[in-house]
Amino acid sequence: MSLVPRLPHVSAVAVAALLLAADPASAQDPVETFYKGRQISLYVGSSVGGGYDTYARLLARYLTYTIPGKPTIIPQNMPGAASNKLAYFINTIAPKDGTAIGAIFPGAIVEPLIGNKVQVNHDPSKLVYLGSANDDVFLCLARKDAAVKTFTDLYTRELTVGASDEGGSTRDFPAVLNNLLGTRFRIVTGYAGTKEITLALERGEVQGICGLSWPSISTQHPEWFTNGLVTILAQEHATGHPEVNKMGVPLTVQFAKSADDRQVMELIYSQTTFGRPYVMPPGTPPERVMALRRAFMAALRDPELQADARKRRLDVEPMAGEDLQAMVAKIYATAPAIVERAKQAQVYRPAGR
Repeated sequence: MSLVPRLPHVSAVAVAALLLAADPASAQDPVETFYKGRQISLYVGSSVGGGYDTYARLLARYLTYTIPGKPTIIPQNMPGAASNKLAYFINTIAPKDGTAIGAIFPGAIVEPLIGNKVQVNHDPSKLVYLGSANDDVFLCLARKDAAVKTFTDLYTRELTVGASDEGGSTRDFPAVLNNLLGTRFRIVTGYAGTKEITLALERGEVQGICGLSWPSISTQHPEWFTNGLVTILAQEHATGHPEVNKMGVPLTVQFAKSADDRQVMELIYSQTTFGRPYVMPPGTPPERVMALRRAFMAALRDPELQADARKRRLDVEPMAGEDLQAMVAKIYATAPAIVERAKQAQVYRPAGR
């Protein structure tokens, strides 16, 4: 007769589970397991060397080390249609397994709601938001030799500003101010981008710019403020940039004539609050979204990344993915009457027409 006690039957799976529970170090995080040895494509909706590209490549170097499994991150540029091409790709074509991230323009988030372009065919409210790298504050600038010296001068004096085409902030933002506040911007469109507009300003071809971000200007043209080329007339933002606020520069929303007008302006300016948004395809597994959101914030808060950003004169003010997701949902729940007014406010009507 055997003296060894009989043990109840235990399956191999149960034994393995018991062993893993007994040794937590041997248990594998499923997210880490998935990403280990993999590659993430970080698509950038602009050309190489631009501001969005610079931010994305900086993020990629640090994000690799904060994602469980430390996957390789490969930036790839996909410019076109003010990054609406990339937004469409992420929304409909990109793999939904957590290996695709898109760095899109904030305009690609609000354009389908309040824009007047029929070719936009993606739904930003369905995207998964990883977060935003910074809060962009847009400005209206005038050359010092222009007749316009303050924002209120624009009610009686005309200022010729350079702009890209419809859908760009340099074209749409001054049109909004003309329609809602009664300013007198004369908008010259057709410039390929901000590089060409700023060159036109320096040459004296135009008298100003309205709709260019403070981080971009202060990084690319700090000499404008040391040599006295320009005056900052106003900030196109709900609260303003701390550095610019200290200069006493007013907010355009302060000149709104009614509560509804201010709501329209804040809806249009909402895109400036998430200046560098990063998105993922709808349907990405929630546990991977959660891990990537944590990794995104950890990377942007890393002291080494912050120091690297300062050397490059880049503003890094991260917004969490959950907060950005909630903000986009709120934007898309705006009352239809306000949405329609926002659309109409962006229609440029040249003086005398």
